[in-house]
Parts: sequence; C-alpha cells; structure tokens
Amino acid sequence: MNTSTLVLLLVAIIVAAIAVVSVTHLREKARIQRARQLIALEGAYKRASRLLTELPGQYQSTDMALLLIKQMEHCCNGLASLKTALPVDKWRDALTELKQKVRSGEYTPTPARIDSPQKVVAVKELLQNLFNLVEAMHKAGRIDSATAKSNLKNVLFLTHKTHTDLYVSQARDYVRQNEIRKAIHLYHLASTEMGQAADNPLAMKAVKSFRTRIKELEALTTESEDSNASLEAHQKQDKEWDSFLEDDSWKKKANYDD
Repeated sequence: MNTSTLVLLLVAIIVAAIAVVSVTHLREKARIQRARQLIALEGAYKRASRLLTELPGQYQSTDMALLLIKQMEHCCNGLASLKTALPVDKWRDALTELKQKVRSGEYTPTPARIDSPQKVVAVKELLQNLFNLVEAMHKAGRIDSATAKSNLKNVLFLTHKTHTDLYVSQARDYVRQNEIRKAIHLYHLASTEMGQAADNPLAMKAVKSFRTRIKELEALTTESEDSNASLEAHQKQDKEWDSFLEDDSWKKKANYDD
C-alpha cells in the first residue's frame, strides 16, 4: 500500500469518525431537546390545571376559565406532536367537555372563605402565577393585546380583593362579638384596599358599600346596649360581599377558539 492510499484511508476513517460523532451528537441533542419540551409542556399543562382547580370560585370568571382551557389545549397539542405516552387524548376529551360546561354556564367552581393570612398568601401565589401565564401567552402570540390587558387588569383587581376578603371576614367576626370599633377599623382597611383599584368600577362600588357600612356600624355605637336585632341585620348585609363578584361586568366572555 503506497503512501497516498494510506493517507486517503486515514482521511476517510477520520471523516467517518467525525460523521458518526456528529450524528450521535445531533441525535443526543434532539433527544435532550425533546425531553425538555415534554417537561415544559407537561409542567405548563399542570400549572394551568392547578389554577383552574385551586383558585377559589369567587376569583374565577368565564373569561379566565376559557383562557386556562386554551392554554391546556395548547399544551396537549404540543405533547401530541411529540408522541408522548401521556394520556393526551383523555385530557383533550375532558377539556372539550369542560369548555362546553363553561360556555353553557354549567361550570360553577367552589368559592372559599378567605379568613386567614395564610389563605391570602396562597391565593395571591395563584394569582401571581395567573398573571405570569397571561403575560407568557401574550408574548407567545396566543392572545392579543386587548385580551391580555383586560385579563391582567382583572388579576390585579382580584389581588386587592384577596386582602379585602380577609378584612371583611374578620370584620364580620367582630360584629358577631359586638366589637364594633374593631369591625369599623377593618372596613376602613377594606375600603382603602379596594381604593387602590380605582380604575375598576366594581372596586369603587365596593368602596361606596364599605363607607355606608362604616356609617351604619358607627350608628350602632350610639344605640342602646340591647342591639341584637340591629346586629343581626348587619350580619345579613355582610353576606352581600360573598356574591359581590357575581356582577357580570368583570366576567365578560371572550372567544378563545384557536
């Protein structure tokens, strides 16, 4: 074997080795990329699902539920394209059924009383995750600017409402205990909290309601000691806050079809 042939053979071996290494590297890179995509999509699906199932009913709307369903459907489509072993078809069927219930008004998430700082923290964490999700969907082009702005505005309002719910819950307890001054203080805090969302008509409606409640409770402090009937009346009025967000003005339905 002459020198030229030997050199060519060595070059061929080197080229073949480089080709094998390159192909192996590309395959490994593709495998890692696919694994990352699977993890990201499955994680995004579960985060959206958690928001839908854990966010108390008084913080959800048709608009927001459909947005979360849209995100979960997007994740399912991505997972299906990667041919994962996850039960994507089952998830899709469940989402289709849930979407029909939301649009028909049959979807009624369970409300939860916000009566402790720990619950406030938990709900605020969910709302922060929801805020981040809306921003990500807008950045990815899956919702338009108007939809993103409307939903982000509502999430900020709901963050204020979380604190307000706690103040109202505590104020109710004080009214039951006939500690009117403490209840009045908490209603002042509730009014101040809602006042931070001055651009929201519902917030201003709440502020007006709280101010009226404060005046009514202040009147109690000047009444006779035998004021059980009056207290019962105020306890009944307090229940209005539970259904405060049933006002449809913040629950405008949007179209989230792909």
